[in-house]
Amino acid sequence: MKAFIKNIVYYLPQQILTNEALAQEFPEWSVEKIMAKVGVNQRHIAAQNETATDMAISAAQKLFDAGVDKQTIDYVLLCTQSPDYFLPTSACIIQDKLGLSTNIGALDFNQGCSGFVYGLSLAKGLIYANIAQNVLLLTAETYTKHLHPKDKGNRTIFGDAAAATLVSTEGFAEIGEFSLGTDGSGAENLIIQTGAARNPEKSGEVTFDKDNNPVSLDYIYMNGSEIFAFTLEAVPNLVNKTLEKNNIDKDAVDLFIFHQANKYMLEFLRKKLKIEQEKFYICLSEVGNTVSSTIPIAIYEAMKDSSLKKGMKSLLAGFGVGYSWGGVVLKF
Repeated sequence: MKAFIKNIVYYLPQQILTNEALAQEFPEWSVEKIMAKVGVNQRHIAAQNETATDMAISAAQKLFDAGVDKQTIDYVLLCTQSPDYFLPTSACIIQDKLGLSTNIGALDFNQGCSGFVYGLSLAKGLIYANIAQNVLLLTAETYTKHLHPKDKGNRTIFGDAAAATLVSTEGFAEIGEFSLGTDGSGAENLIIQTGAARNPEKSGEVTFDKDNNPVSLDYIYMNGSEIFAFTLEAVPNLVNKTLEKNNIDKDAVDLFIFHQANKYMLEFLRKKLKIEQEKFYICLSEVGNTVSSTIPIAIYEAMKDSSLKKGMKSLLAGFGVGYSWGGVVLKF
């Protein structure tokens, strides 16, 4: 029994936030400075009434328009930290909106930057257990709805997007072995503290730090230095363990595709791991950090520009909020 990626597409909302627009809001940040620091020219922003569920549906529809028979889908997995409701499960709503069979499984899982790799592990497990044959893995996120308008740092980084991946018993990329990790002690370093069960009421309070960045329990808080330190410690170990799990060495990997956090972090990791530039894929300049959709978007674009071709091996590495991290090797 084997599991493969059979098809992959992505969806971007229509509204675009350019560096020029951000520089007008924050004159101390030039267009060139934003690009040099985070490697993003523009990012797509979900409309006010457009949710992660809506975007996941749009991505799935693109998959069906590309020739996938929706009646073959026998399981739906939705990775999002922005569900429509506390209940019901957004994946159930997606099943109905897409007109999928009622004889299928459907569930959400709350995961962020490592979500695509985790989703592949779940989909592969369903196939290996003979529970499903064609798993529709959806990743969709609207982090921009959780950013304070004055949060210039995070607003330069994050964009909204969704991706739809068909995982099946045949396809163009065989899914190899996984290395997964979790360290919940870092939860407070990337968090929205209010609005859910622990702190249901919004605080309504905002303060500003010494750099004039907003700090509020009601919006995304990211401790950049702690996240950076975690990444530098976790990712090299993740890469090494993923290589070990797949019984290959680093030189056997044709293309490394990491979570597209920001250009500075990616380049730092590349140099730390001594990976050649031509083997290290960066794909965030026109979309930004789309959280769980960065890796599937990068896979799609790498196949489109022939950076990934038949016969190649690619190592995927997702890491971030949680803390959570995961790696896998794909054989094309």
